[in-house]
Order: sequence, then structure tokens, then C-alpha cells
Amino acid sequence: MSIQSSIRTRTQQAIELEEHYGAHNYHPLPVVLDSGKGVFVWDVEGKRYYDFLSAYSAVNQGHCHPRLVKVMQEQATRMTLTSRAFYNSVLGEYARTVCTLFGYDRMLPMNTGAEAVESAIKMARKWGYEKKGIPAGRAKVIVCEGNFHGRTITIVSMSTDPDSQGGFGPFTPGFEVIPYDDIPALEKALADPHVCAFLVEPIQGEKGVYVPADDYIPRAIAACKARNVLFIADEIQTGIARTGRLLASCHHSGCHCTKGLCEAREGVQRPDVVILAKALSGGMYPVSAVLAGDAVMNVFTPGTHGSTYGGNPMGARLAIEALGIVQDEDLCGNADRLGELFRAEMRKLVEEYPFVKLVRGRGLLNALVIEARTAPDGSPKSAWELCLLLRDNGLLAKPTHGDIIRFAPPLVITAEQLMECVNIIRTSVRQFA
Repeated sequence: MSIQSSIRTRTQQAIELEEHYGAHNYHPLPVVLDSGKGVFVWDVEGKRYYDFLSAYSAVNQGHCHPRLVKVMQEQATRMTLTSRAFYNSVLGEYARTVCTLFGYDRMLPMNTGAEAVESAIKMARKWGYEKKGIPAGRAKVIVCEGNFHGRTITIVSMSTDPDSQGGFGPFTPGFEVIPYDDIPALEKALADPHVCAFLVEPIQGEKGVYVPADDYIPRAIAACKARNVLFIADEIQTGIARTGRLLASCHHSGCHCTKGLCEAREGVQRPDVVILAKALSGGMYPVSAVLAGDAVMNVFTPGTHGSTYGGNPMGARLAIEALGIVQDEDLCGNADRLGELFRAEMRKLVEEYPFVKLVRGRGLLNALVIEARTAPDGSPKSAWELCLLLRDNGLLAKPTHGDIIRFAPPLVITAEQLMECVNIIRTSVRQFA
């Protein structure tokens, strides 16, 4: 048997096993990844790729960062789980670290992004009843069209994606959907005295890195405060340096994160509640958190909410180290500088190729909008086919909504590596033309 034949068989075997025994709820790019280091991943054939998805921004610190690997190994030999029936020696330090870094009074530890979103919704409703005086069972949360906050029944109840909702009803009531980036629509919805919260992504990542107007987030926060409504920022994908700031919602607060923490805290418009996940552990372990002030977080009392794994020693220790890496390696600054460079290079492709319609983004969360076409032989030429070319040329990215390619490399990428990736994208686009 030839080496090439053997390699194909190994790749195909992995795909066939997953297709045969796994649920078909994803449509992966046909590549089988086996290892990763920094900005690179390798498939089972040994081929190296630049990772331009970063597990949907979970590995901002790069794959298998040596500091995270060391901490994980150390903590695994000491203690991994206690449950919250007892105190543990790491959780308090983790809570202090994250609250100090982002400028909030308290932190609720959870595991996944969806769990954190659910926790924030529960907290907002309880706050609405106990603090705002909303009649029992009437609390309402405002959300936006095109949102993506997770996959639970309650979360898909507020989705406008047919694939997320189809066949999963009945849905949880208590949500009002308004257009994104539309302050008049928000102000109209806020007039309802039963509204307890506005839940929004500062940039809609899953929609295709849709960036709102520069004044949208600060104006939305101000509108919520005027109506005594909680502003909840879902920073699961956009937070922890991805957009060039520790929080994407802070871009217009005057904070540049030059000290490695949220600087602008007094007298600025900031979210009442922040939801973090993904890069909170550097992709090593499921870790999420909800941040809020005392007046909001203290609606939770013993027995009202919990999680067996939430705040476990392993997750807490990893989160402390992951946040330390963000500060020590100035990942905010790197994302800010290289994001500007990347968009400038992508704009050259927009000017050169008519089917490359638009580049948008902030920091190192960007998207290229591709006009789908048909080849002379009748075969499709969509963002999916371009992603296959990118894969063949050594870069991994994934389409969303058919015509959009999201580009989000680990934030440890260098300028030289970024320009090599730009050349890969340019070559692939030329082949796609």
C-alpha cells in the first residue's frame, strides 16, 4: 500500500467513525485535526495549517500554551473538583482576579457559554422582580435579530435562526426581538415597564461579524439606564482581547486596556452584566462567568442557583493563568494592531476582485463577504469552496451564513505570520476567481 493511500485511509477512517457514531448536528470542514501549538494545527497526515477560527475565539492564547499546559498538569495531580458543597483553595483567587481585571464587584462561575447566558437571564429576571418591582411572571428580556447566545431551549426561544428553532418548540416566553443596531427600536421596547434586561452581543459573531455603529453600544447602555433596565453584554466570543480590548463593549468608553485591565470605570457607560466564556480558559477546559455589581448579583442566595462543576479548582486555576497571559503578552494591543493591518490587506482584495464584496470586523475578529457564483461547469463557487482552497493552501477558516468567511486567528500571531496568512488568502482568492 502506498503512503498516500495509507494517509487518505486514516483521514477517511476518522471522518467515517464520527459520521457513523456521532450526531449529525455539525457540518465540519473535511480535515481531521490531531494536534496544535500556538497559531498552528496539524492534521492526522502531518500537514500544518494556520488556525483562523481559534475554536470560535476560545484559543485566543494559542493552542496548548505552555503556561496553561503546566498549570493543568499541576492542578490535575492536586485536585480537580470539590463541588460547591465546600470552599476550595482556588476559587476565591479566581473571583478576585476576574473582578479586579474587568472592574465588577462579583463573579458567578459557570462552565459553558450557554450556562452563563442562562444564569444571566435568571439573575436579570430575579432582579426585575425583587429590585424593579415587576409583577411575578411578567419579566421581559429584549434581544436582537440575528443573535447567537447558545443552543438551550430557552436561548433558542429568542433566536431568529430557523435552523435553531425548527422542531424544538414549545418555546420559553418572555423575550422581545428587535432589530440590531437600531436605537429607536430599543427605546420603543424599553418603554414597557416589565422589561428587566437588554441582552446583546457588542459584535454579532455568528451572524458574520456584524459590527454596529460606533455609538450603538454606549447609546444602548444609556437608554437602558434611563429606564432602569439591565444592560447585559454577551462577550463570550468578543471578550478577552479578541477585538483589541478586554471587552468589545468598552471600545468607545475611552479605555484602551494599555495597563492590561479595564481602565475606564468611573463616569463611563459600561454594561451592568458581562458574560464571559471561551478564552477564559484559553481553550483548555470549559470555564464561563457572569460579572455584575453587588446590587444585581446579590439576588442570588443559597439554593437559588448552582453548578456542580462551576468554580472547580481546575477551571479556576486555568482561568487565572489564561487571563495572566492576556495581560503579560499584551494580546489586546496585538489584536488591535494586527487587526488594522489585516483589514487593510483584505480591502485590497475587495478592490481587486468584484466577488469579494466587503471586509468588516474589529481587532482580530473579522469577516470577508463573498458573492456566491456558479462555475462554467455548473458547480457552485461559494464561501465553502473558497474555504476548501484555503485549507489546501494551509489555512483553516469556516463559512457562516453561506457567503461569509470568519477570520479569527489566535491572538498570539505575529505580524510576519499574519502577512504569510494574507498571502495564503490572496492566493486562494486568485484561484477562486
